[in-house]
Amino acid sequence: MEPVKEIKVSLVKSPIGEVEKVKETVKGLGLRKLHQTVTIKNNKAMRGMLKKVSHLVKIEV
Repeated sequence: MEPVKEIKVSLVKSPIGEVEKVKETVKGLGLRKLHQTVTIKNNKAMRGMLKKVSHLVKIEV
């Protein structure tokens, strides 16, 4: 079984009221609007960003 090369991420909760670092992380993932979905590469940096904002996003493999 090959490792997944891309991950789909959707913003399901607004970052309003969150710490500035969390808002910047959401922006760094390319998410701007609620329910927007982006495809990102599966690497350590992106997985770390996803862990930081896991309470705001939905992750699909």
